[in-house]
Amino acid sequence: TSPKSFQPNGASEEALRCEIKELKQKDLALDQEIAQLLSEGYSLEELDKHISLLHEYNEIKDAGQMLLGKLAVIRGVTTKQLYPEYDLELSD
Repeated sequence: TSPKSFQPNGASEEALRCEIKELKQKDLALDQEIAQLLSEGYSLEELDKHISLLHEYNEIKDAGQMLLGKLAVIRGVTTKQLYPEYDLELSD
């Protein structure tokens, strides 16, 4: 990025303040969710393992989406049109 592309002004500072506020709210909501899970008997180790598995799942899903996208380009169709061929739901 060039120095010109990041010149603080009132609008961008306000946008950053709003983003910080939203992130703080999300942080608080996540802390509350973790507290709820802990109160239900889950351990931090279980939660860490679950988070790790979710990250792995998302990486695999992203790779699958990328491959479907490339295949769609090769075939000249949309990715959505490939879903039935591979028994995928749109929510997958």
